Amino acid sequence: MRVRMRNIFAAFARIAMIVGLAGATGMPAGAQNLFDTVITVNDQSITRYEIEQRARMLSLFRAPGDPAKLAREQLIEDRLKLDAAKADGIVVEDTDLQAGIEEFAGRANLEAEQMIRQLEGAGVARSTFREFVRAGISWREVTQSRFARRVSVSESDLERARSAVSGQAGVRVLLSEIIMPTDGVDPQVMQERATRISEITSEAEFSSAARNYSATASRDRGGRLNWQAITDLPPGLRQIVLGLGPGEVSDPLPIQGAIALFQLRDIEELEAPVQEYSAIEFAAYYIDGGRSEKALARAARIDADTDTCDDLYGIAHGQPETVLERGTKAPAELPTDIAFELSKLDPGEVSTTLTRANGQTLVLLMLCGRTPKLEDDGPTDEALSGFIRNQRLQAFSEGYLEQLLAEARIIEK
Repeated sequence: MRVRMRNIFAAFARIAMIVGLAGATGMPAGAQNLFDTVITVNDQSITRYEIEQRARMLSLFRAPGDPAKLAREQLIEDRLKLDAAKADGIVVEDTDLQAGIEEFAGRANLEAEQMIRQLEGAGVARSTFREFVRAGISWREVTQSRFARRVSVSESDLERARSAVSGQAGVRVLLSEIIMPTDGVDPQVMQERATRISEITSEAEFSSAARNYSATASRDRGGRLNWQAITDLPPGLRQIVLGLGPGEVSDPLPIQGAIALFQLRDIEELEAPVQEYSAIEFAAYYIDGGRSEKALARAARIDADTDTCDDLYGIAHGQPETVLERGTKAPAELPTDIAFELSKLDPGEVSTTLTRANGQTLVLLMLCGRTPKLEDDGPTDEALSGFIRNQRLQAFSEGYLEQLLAEARIIEK
């Protein structure tokens, strides 16, 4: 079964407000349909307005998959989660709700009110976000109260976990990729195309789609990549890949200016240790013109004239400081698209797959180097124990939710 991703992969961007608030004067007659019941869950209504609001919010959060479909699924689950919380006598107080909102906003390095204002500016009502967080907190409390006492971590569990994170056990994967730029493409056309590709089960079909739609250098190889250690992939992408079986394709993953899809061709457990890294050093040189022939030709010349990141200083000499960015970050701190491109490179190699500024700027990305993680960089036993507990609680949580879904009376229009 494919793992359903619920994490936030990137911070959101502002867009023009489209959806107004209910009860506004002068609302067109057709707009009243927004508040028609679309789904009934155990006699509770979910309106078209709620679905559109949740889908808009998920789009801003860049949640993988079809936002409209995911919104319907989440709202159905939220009704059941809140019902379960009520049955267990769980009430989320205002102070707990505010703490949850602040925690969520902190993941995007924002203050709570700052995040809410940005959501409102993009057409997502404050109440939509609050109810999303309320359902999450309620379900966490349900899971803790029902299952926490049933979860234990033994010394053998910890030993296996230590082995996995210390490099004594390793996994490598064989992937194919499709990176489709979204600039200048109708969003509905792009979403439909990405959904079709995500349903592919044949390597030949995926390769054909890569040749037709992908913007990466691998398109001429049908999107096929070489073997990669799972630890080289961005942390969020690792979870997606490990949730696939050979031949399966990931849900569409929105990244900056593009949609990414990955097909798992093979997976292999290694006897030799797999190196992990505590820091990745990279450089990004920004070229006007996006993916135009002129910009790509300039990138090719720079690639031919440079061997190391230091060489890019000469290329950027006399230009504004903003054309060259160089930095060192922990793998988890890198944007997903940059982290994935860097995972394919050796020091001194470049990628010209990515763009910025709505496709108007080409990114020449170079890997400068990687800093190996030392043994004492590893997590403590306490952290490992917490991780194992959370995994097992998650398994109980998902099983209970599946039970609630199976027993529920759900009518979709």
